[in-house]
Amino acid sequence: MLQQDLSIVSNKVIAKDTYEMVLEGDLVQQIKRPGQFIHIKIGEGFSHMLRRPFSIADYSLETNQLVIIYKVIGEGSKWLSKQSDQSFINVLGPLGNGFEIDHLANQNVLVVGGGVGVPPLYALTKQLSQRNDVKAVLGYQSSDSVFYEEKFNKYANTTVATNDGSYGEEGFVTDVINQMQNQVDYYFACGPLIMLGAIQLQLRDTQGLLSVEERMGCGVGACFACVCEADNEKGYVKICQDGPVFHSNEVTLYESIS
Repeated sequence: MLQQDLSIVSNKVIAKDTYEMVLEGDLVQQIKRPGQFIHIKIGEGFSHMLRRPFSIADYSLETNQLVIIYKVIGEGSKWLSKQSDQSFINVLGPLGNGFEIDHLANQNVLVVGGGVGVPPLYALTKQLSQRNDVKAVLGYQSSDSVFYEEKFNKYANTTVATNDGSYGEEGFVTDVINQMQNQVDYYFACGPLIMLGAIQLQLRDTQGLLSVEERMGCGVGACFACVCEADNEKGYVKICQDGPVFHSNEVTLYESIS
């Protein structure tokens, strides 16, 4: 883990209220696997003192570049969207435990992402596709929220679902999974807790990894701002430190939908 000022290579809109930022710096060499995240300092003298966590969507050890995708929701992300090319932002990372995939080969793998849960699955899908047959299901609110479909299609048979049916399949990612769950050997999912809980229940007989998107305080396990119920002696895990990626039998998320 390093703290470093990374250079902004590009910062552009890719969907409704959704931006793609490319950052460059030596910190990238510390990334071990897809699914890790970085903590960004939001402006000098900004009213929000806590750093903001952002999943790493893609990275290249050759170019020292990483990609984050973020949605403009509040003042912090609005500030980030206004940062120009060639300026710098202060980054702490990489943080968290990512996706373990070395054991997977010649498997039928399913990757499921919802909204802002899609980005950390992109680098994962690229790496999984080298040794496995990958299907991806990506869920969005509507057609103007869709991003990275073409990029995922390069590495996986990709299906897009929108809540309002304005693009792709109408409904939720779980509706699409219903049609293919008997063809899945292993799965990966990232998105809102209610989505992850539904998938965990739906694919309860299949092994998988879940990446939990949650608000964080410190990002390094010092506080208890991002705890989640777990089947261990403590009864909980810290998402930033123990996760954000967990085995599907390690955490209990499906109770969030009851």
